[in-house]
Amino acid sequence: MASIPSIEQLNKETPEKFVQAVNTLFETAPPLAKRLLDARPFSSYIQLIDYAEKVCLGDDLTQQEKLEVMNAHPRIGASKAGLSANSLKEQGYTSHSGQVSAQDEAVNAELAKLNQQYEDQYGFKFVVFVNGRPRNQIIPIIKERMAANDREKELYVGITDMMLIAKDRLKKATESKI
Repeated sequence: MASIPSIEQLNKETPEKFVQAVNTLFETAPPLAKRLLDARPFSSYIQLIDYAEKVCLGDDLTQQEKLEVMNAHPRIGASKAGLSANSLKEQGYTSHSGQVSAQDEAVNAELAKLNQQYEDQYGFKFVVFVNGRPRNQIIPIIKERMAANDREKELYVGITDMMLIAKDRLKKATESKI
């Protein structure tokens, strides 16, 4: 995980460096990064993440901006070439080489199919806090969520999971800068 500056340093950073650090937590989501930049200073990274959640779940973003934030996250099981180092680890890839096992291929094919069904149903990417689970354990989760949730509920669940991912990334980046 890339190092992130202390919250005091982050508050003083140039807009470009601020956005770069925030993208480490949230992926590249310009509408969210802009709102966070405009809301500086923050007393802690937890306050920053809590504010990001409020922004994403409230009326601060347009519907299109919310979709842009959700779609900043990579698809579960996507080609390793398009994943950030954080996403590679979070999605359970143990090898960074080009090698993918036959089992991984089968799981990724199923996830690709489910991702497309999900996006067709909801209009945005499926986001889940993987939390170290193997990708094959995500298959029943995506199926369950597609069967149980309407679009509004699913957007809420996805944003909530996105914030759990950010908190986990923060924890991994540094325990002492929270």
